[in-house]
Amino acid sequence: MEKSIKLYTLSYSEAKTYWMALLFVAGNIALPQLCHLVPQGGLTWLPIYFFTLVGAYKYGWKVGLLTAIVSPLVNSMLFGMPAQAMLPAILMKSTLLAFAAGWMAQKFGKVTLLALLAVVLAYQCAGTLGEWIMTGSLHAALQDFRIGLPGMALQVFGGYAVLGGIKN
Repeated sequence: MEKSIKLYTLSYSEAKTYWMALLFVAGNIALPQLCHLVPQGGLTWLPIYFFTLVGAYKYGWKVGLLTAIVSPLVNSMLFGMPAQAMLPAILMKSTLLAFAAGWMAQKFGKVTLLALLAVVLAYQCAGTLGEWIMTGSLHAALQDFRIGLPGMALQVFGGYAVLGGIKN
């Protein structure tokens, strides 16, 4: 399945970059709050990554990177989630996601389920390795693969639906 949509590569000199990042940060604040209403909702649905994926794929890695860095920091400061101890791993994975999504969109110029699956697997595999190095615990590093598969599916299928619904 493939969706034909307009993809952008915004620069840091454009105001639209910051407006779009602000919009996606707001989404990355609201969605985790909804997911945290259910036990282990954050661990299961991985909501902090959703709008980073959408923003980076649609508007480029620079919008994605702003979203990836600001979202977890603001959520942690305002709501204590993610916990400060988790911030380095989440920031690393978010950053990897922004670059992977921006690269994939630029390379192929279209949205497909396979492309989104590749993005999610790329950032999760690299992020798992990085988290294992950071924590020294393979068990902790594999948490997203043990608990977060529904969240990864949401990123792929939900991201596909949202990206297809964004007009310009």
